[in-house]
Amino acid sequence: MKTQWILVGMAGLASALLLSSFLGIFEKRVDYNTQIKPLLNKNCIVCHGGVKKAAGFSLLFKQEALAPAKSGKLAIVPGDADASEMIRRLTLTDPDERMPLDHPALKPDEIDLLRKWIDQGAEWGDHWAYQSVEKPDVPTIGTLLSRLGITANDETEWAKNEIDHFILDKLKKDALKPSPEADRTTLIRRVSLDLTGLPPTEKEVADFAADKSPEAYEKVVDRLLKSPAYGERWTGMWLDLARYADTKGYERDPGRKIWRYRDWLIKAFNQDKPFDQFTVEQLAGDLLPTPTDDQLIATGFHRNTMTNDEGGTQDEEFRIAAVLDRVNTTWDVFGGTTFACIQCHSHPYDPFTHDEYYKYLAFFNNSRDEDVTSDTPTLRFYKTEDSLKLVGLQRYITGSIKNPKQAQANIDQVTHLLRTVEPKINSHDFDQYVNASLLDAKYFGFQDKGSCRIKDITLTGRPRLLIKWGTKATNATVTIHQDKLDGPVLVKIPTPKPGKDTVQMIPLSSIQGRHSLYLSLDSPEKPKEWVQIKWVAFAPILPGQPQNAVGEQDKLLLNLLNADVEQTPIMLDGSGDLARETHVFERGNWMVKGKRVTPDVPKSFPAMDPTLPKNRLGMARWMVSREHPLTARVAVNRFWEQLFGTGIVETVEDMGTQGIPPTHRELLDYLAAEFMETDQWSVKKLLKKMVMSATYRQQSNASPEMLAKDPFNKLLARGPRVRLSAEAVHDQALAVSGLLSHKMYGSSVMPMQPDGIWQSPYDGESWKQSTGEDLHRRALYTYWKRTAPYPSMVTFDSPSREFCQLRRLRTNTPLQALVTLNDPVYVEAAQNLGEYMRRHGSSPEQQIQAGFRQVMLRDLSPKKLAVLTRLYRTTEDYYRQKPGEAENLLDRPGFDCKKVSPQLAALTVTANTMLNLDEVITKE
Repeated sequence: MKTQWILVGMAGLASALLLSSFLGIFEKRVDYNTQIKPLLNKNCIVCHGGVKKAAGFSLLFKQEALAPAKSGKLAIVPGDADASEMIRRLTLTDPDERMPLDHPALKPDEIDLLRKWIDQGAEWGDHWAYQSVEKPDVPTIGTLLSRLGITANDETEWAKNEIDHFILDKLKKDALKPSPEADRTTLIRRVSLDLTGLPPTEKEVADFAADKSPEAYEKVVDRLLKSPAYGERWTGMWLDLARYADTKGYERDPGRKIWRYRDWLIKAFNQDKPFDQFTVEQLAGDLLPTPTDDQLIATGFHRNTMTNDEGGTQDEEFRIAAVLDRVNTTWDVFGGTTFACIQCHSHPYDPFTHDEYYKYLAFFNNSRDEDVTSDTPTLRFYKTEDSLKLVGLQRYITGSIKNPKQAQANIDQVTHLLRTVEPKINSHDFDQYVNASLLDAKYFGFQDKGSCRIKDITLTGRPRLLIKWGTKATNATVTIHQDKLDGPVLVKIPTPKPGKDTVQMIPLSSIQGRHSLYLSLDSPEKPKEWVQIKWVAFAPILPGQPQNAVGEQDKLLLNLLNADVEQTPIMLDGSGDLARETHVFERGNWMVKGKRVTPDVPKSFPAMDPTLPKNRLGMARWMVSREHPLTARVAVNRFWEQLFGTGIVETVEDMGTQGIPPTHRELLDYLAAEFMETDQWSVKKLLKKMVMSATYRQQSNASPEMLAKDPFNKLLARGPRVRLSAEAVHDQALAVSGLLSHKMYGSSVMPMQPDGIWQSPYDGESWKQSTGEDLHRRALYTYWKRTAPYPSMVTFDSPSREFCQLRRLRTNTPLQALVTLNDPVYVEAAQNLGEYMRRHGSSPEQQIQAGFRQVMLRDLSPKKLAVLTRLYRTTEDYYRQKPGEAENLLDRPGFDCKKVSPQLAALTVTANTMLNLDEVITKE
């Protein structure tokens, strides 16, 4: 009997163990990304992460977390929480030993979660945004019969495309239902403002309302996507990302002509340039095979960095500041990560190490811009007569060289020199000064008996010295020595005649190899006058030109180099003598250089294809590769945010572990995969998919139940309702008042702005108000001064654009109402709208209704009409008693004084009030 009980007991134990093992298989696994990583980031990683590794223990990377700590103990033993020092330290009661140190203890359920995770094997995981995009399945909705079209179902009838399936799936889990479609007037205004930044006309609204076909809305969307205004609207968004401005920034903030980059953006959006190509051309258009002018202009994206023209600054410091900004901006705009954090140390929360920052920086470190006042390199645009000279020089070369390939190579080299004045050596790189100085910390200058060195120049095949210089000295001579100050004399050059700086060509004897050149000055007549050199270049000799003299074609080349041309800053890389080494900056200090590094991408991401070049072009192609986890996700999220007011990941600027988790992660991945694969990176197709969805078309009204369950509309059970951008508020006012100019492209304009905004005594520039239709162009064409941005734009949350701005945080301040009520642009718009109202009604009520229809495309409610009518009558009485005030209100250039009347003044005030209504400056 005893044996029997033992056998029964053993059988029971075996069953229990088997059951335990069986249940263990189905035990819910702890997810590292969603459950463990947030817990570690919140409580542990400040002391045990990328910045600090207290006790030699870090939780940033798996290999670090599982390695022995400084004490030799294992903090985490996968599969055995009891043997893990981490769990022991979390559960101690001694405040000097218990972790987290000097912070509240973890809650018991948090410790249990960590214990369970370790017992399950302490499986690590990459953050979701750092995993390659995999296209998820589209959730099914409705019933089988409704999906087959046999029976009716609310879900299948509501949904328009796959976006709606994902939204419905989430709504069902939270016991919410979507809202019905917005009325047609609201919908066409919403989609017009979203896609073009402009409201629809009354005719467009009437046509849409009258079109009863199932494709009516799609026709509207297609028309808007083809509109030239589409490119202008999305360029306005991109200018924040590109930190576009018409000035260089910093204290002096002088002008910069880079408007051609803005025009390139407009054309790129209107042409629906694929987003991968759009990205590559901006990051590395200059490195593409035989780049076009447009591809060079596109690189203005990274020439929008600030340049410090102030005397006394170090050019190298601000060159590096620009390079750092390019690294950070590239990751901000295309990667949506806080990569900038690792400039000084490894990332506290994300898997990026300190040296990876500088490996990535090495892609940008050979850029030729060097914080020089001239803002070079630039792309030069010759006038007609000079263009003909360039063509003539090219034909001369073709006729002088029989080998077509060799001739073309020579033409390309000369054309590159004439279009970009590169490669050249800026004079701030000269060294070994004697009786010399960097004048105003900008350009090299020396006086009588002064000298300098140009270090390590390859002279093989480059027997022409081009030099841009100027002086007030007379009869001075510069002698060039080889390898040392008293070395062999290569040439003696008379300095240019006093006057404007000029480019001269100096023939040199044929020298092989790499040498240093020493320049010495003999200026006996005016020994205290400076001879200033801006740059030098060493070039091959043109075919058929004399070795030791300047020939006729040489003179033509010089004539073109000295031509007065328009220019726009572009990116170019230096090679050979101009290539730079890249070092890690210890703790981010550019003056403390650590180990040397070469170009590479973070190890936590897919490696670059080995066939890609290790330069900006290879890096750009890597950024848009199918395997890259961020670029498509970030782009989709940004365009979603522009339409819906909030991104699927709210922190558009940070998809990392510290960013706000996505509300609909599967939807984001689905759209990102579709964007890359099905749509072939077409932004227009992506936007069309979004605005065609039933989710987008919903009315924005919120019931009390919706507000209680989802106050911020994260589940999207209703349509978007957000305030218009600064540009849209401005452009809408001009559009509805009939003032808006549809002129496109060209240099920036200066519309009306209040006096006293530009107070730049150092720079000396002033706001020169534009005339004619340039007064009423779209906001994106407004001249943008970084230290004094256009005031009404800034009041409506536009950035100064000193740095990349990834997301405009919307505010609602009294200043905004003061702008729309008092700014001269809005007052003029109200005057014009008032005149329109006067012509379109015989009574105040009719006139006010006509004005409101012009603005909001629908009739006022009786209650609001009564309020505005009362305002009109009160104001009319006021101006009857004070006619001089009416003249002051209506006085503007070009206005016929005979039209001044109390009625028109009252209509102007009413129109001004109308333009200031919340519903007018809001997209519903």
